[in-house]
Amino acid sequence: VQLQASGGGLVQAGGSLRLSCSTSERLLRMNNMGWYRQAPGKERELVSTITSSGSTNYADSVKGRFTISRDNAKNTVFLQMNSLKPEDTAVYFCNADGTVVTRKGWTPFTSWGQGTLVTVSS
Repeated sequence: VQLQASGGGLVQAGGSLRLSCSTSERLLRMNNMGWYRQAPGKERELVSTITSSGSTNYADSVKGRFTISRDNAKNTVFLQMNSLKPEDTAVYFCNADGTVVTRKGWTPFTSWGQGTLVTVSS
């Protein structure tokens, strides 16, 4: 399952961005969806996740500033990022797992999007 992420860009500290991630696949069921990020020279880290029932989880560093949401009808996950800081600068990756229809029937999958760059200037 291919995931397409978008919405990254250059923003000043204190600004906002909204990331989106979706798939063109239609015969699938999304379970968990989420966002991770990788800053230069650092390992990829969890930013936020959301379950199919809407339960959310956030890294301590983004609590109160970022909000994750999803549109189940469109198999899309969003990340609203407010009060951005220079330390939020990273490539943001979306992730999703679930099941998809293949010739073998319903098949589990875990997929990553291609990443979208967020740069926050001070």
